[in-house]
Amino acid sequence: MHALFEEAGKFMAGRILSEADTSAQVELDSGKRVKVKAAHILLKFEKPAPSELITQAQAVAESIELDLAWEFAPEDEFGFADLARDYFSDNATLVQQAGALFRLYDAPHYFRRAGKGRFKKASAEILQQALAAIEKKKAILAQIDEWAAQLGRGECPQPIREQLYKILFKPDKNAPEYKAVVEASRATHTAPLDLLQKAGAIDSAYQFHWKRFLFENFPKGTGFPAVTAPAIADELPLSTAQAYSIDDSQTTEIDDALSVQGLGTGTAVLGIHIAAPGLAIQPGSAIDQLGRARLSTVYMPGYKITMLPDDVVQTYTLDEGRANPAVSLYVTIDEATLEFKGTETKLERVHVAANLRHDQLDSVVTEEWLSNPAFEHQNDPQRLSDLRPQLSFLHRLAKELKARREVVRGKPENFNRPDYNFRLVGNNGAEPTGDEQVQISVRQRGAPLDLIVAEAMIVANSTWGSWMAELGVPGIYRSQASMAPGVKVRMGTKALPHAGIGVKAYSWATSPLRRYTDLVNQWQIIACARHGATAALAAPFKPKDADLFSIISSFDGAYSAYNGYQAGMERFWTLKYVEQNGITELNATVFKEGPGGSFLVRADDIPLVFPVLGAQNLPRGARLKVKLGEVDEITLDIHGTVIERLDDPADTSDDGPVDDAEDDDTVAGPIAIAVDVNEAPAEATAAAAAP
Repeated sequence: MHALFEEAGKFMAGRILSEADTSAQVELDSGKRVKVKAAHILLKFEKPAPSELITQAQAVAESIELDLAWEFAPEDEFGFADLARDYFSDNATLVQQAGALFRLYDAPHYFRRAGKGRFKKASAEILQQALAAIEKKKAILAQIDEWAAQLGRGECPQPIREQLYKILFKPDKNAPEYKAVVEASRATHTAPLDLLQKAGAIDSAYQFHWKRFLFENFPKGTGFPAVTAPAIADELPLSTAQAYSIDDSQTTEIDDALSVQGLGTGTAVLGIHIAAPGLAIQPGSAIDQLGRARLSTVYMPGYKITMLPDDVVQTYTLDEGRANPAVSLYVTIDEATLEFKGTETKLERVHVAANLRHDQLDSVVTEEWLSNPAFEHQNDPQRLSDLRPQLSFLHRLAKELKARREVVRGKPENFNRPDYNFRLVGNNGAEPTGDEQVQISVRQRGAPLDLIVAEAMIVANSTWGSWMAELGVPGIYRSQASMAPGVKVRMGTKALPHAGIGVKAYSWATSPLRRYTDLVNQWQIIACARHGATAALAAPFKPKDADLFSIISSFDGAYSAYNGYQAGMERFWTLKYVEQNGITELNATVFKEGPGGSFLVRADDIPLVFPVLGAQNLPRGARLKVKLGEVDEITLDIHGTVIERLDDPADTSDDGPVDDAEDDDTVAGPIAIAVDVNEAPAEATAAAAAP
């Protein structure tokens, strides 16, 4: 006696060896013996042989027309043998019965399974919906095949071009566009990104990077809704100070300005004046929500995406020639010893006499010009000459403040590498196309004007940070527990020491037009200025305010993404500079070992870090002449090969003490995409999802 039975969704047949009430021992043609539950046995038979029955039944099943079988099937629940008798004849054979079973089982859209060998036919409405879904799936599979074939031929279908960034970085893995890329990649044995490049999906390397950034960070675009900058309601007194800002020529969000009063009296008063949007913009207002959504201005060569609308920025920026609302910190200083005697914070209007631009003045405001009153340049600007005594005092003060911080810090700060300025010729602040001629100029870090501004901002941020803590007003702080390797700077709501800067507390409060954390801190500082000892009760954010922690978390993520994009675009334009100027060789300095036996080097004259091969046992600081390889503008990769060593190999000294953070230069590499070519083929996925 033989048995046909169902096991794990499959039909099998074999010889019955023994049988009990609830189960039977069955031997398959392979010789394997299995225990089969009685409820799973659907037919018992003497002839034909089990394998023959299954083969013949499968052929019969294929001959059964489902539409006709559905018409013959009764409305009530029925067994497969009943359908075989209705479809074939009252004397349906064993093979025909088994064939009917197979056909019914494989057509769930026509017949719903209702138990052991029993079924119930679907309603006409459900059947039509199921058949339509099947046809739709077939059409989708055909479309996937067509798109995949086009990609394989080096053509990019428009729907895939339109969804390029979604496919690559945040795909719907059930979408036909995504499946077509996977299928084409698998069929051509080509990596998805390479496949799409060859198919012309990426028109421009610059646009690829730009649109990817927008897709991930500004999916709704970079425009602002129409808003009106509110006026400041306070009647603010006019300061007696005459302030001046020091920024780059392209800076439009002028957050800070300085003033010095009382020179020659023995007691000087340093004024640090910060633009005061916090006096007008209220937490929770429409403009606040815009700032909180963006969290920071995004910078890149030739362009920026501002945190706030331009009309709002221009309302509160510290433009020259007008009295601007400001939160001012006044520091009283002994002119001879440069010791601080006291500080005071005021909410006021400050006249800004000049917006100085350091990229135009760094060549004039030099160490010698500041320290030697007898030294003169030809044709010094008059307004700069008028400010010379103040700038000289500020530079002397800045050097002293830096030296004091370095004592706390435990080691000197080193500006042994330059900053670089990027200029896109003819760009004039418009969105770049990626084809502009790029100019790169060097600006040594720690230049006098740089140092003056940096030290003044540290004074403001550390003073206000400590003040908020003393009054019990929470703020947003940056802290670093120590200078030990691996100890990172963190953001939090507590006034903790910042070892890297060398201060006991450090808030971010000096850039409220371009960083949301600074605007939040300005609201808190304004409360301190207005209410003093009771400021904690009046400040918008209270101790342990969950909203404050949420802002920190959101800001960390956005600021990291923005800085990463800025670094990537600076690398893009550096590689463009290499191509535009036909640079094939560079002098560079080794700063660490790289992967695969390579060494990471830093170019001497342009802002470029890249791996080189062709040498062994190179110490940090070794100077090399390097031959450059090909530039990949999509991955931002470039490699080099050592031509010769330029320094004496016997000299193993490195390039001097460098902060650990300065060694965290990232080198471009493969772009992380979300396309998985190891997923199941489209046909298998569609079949699994079929009704």
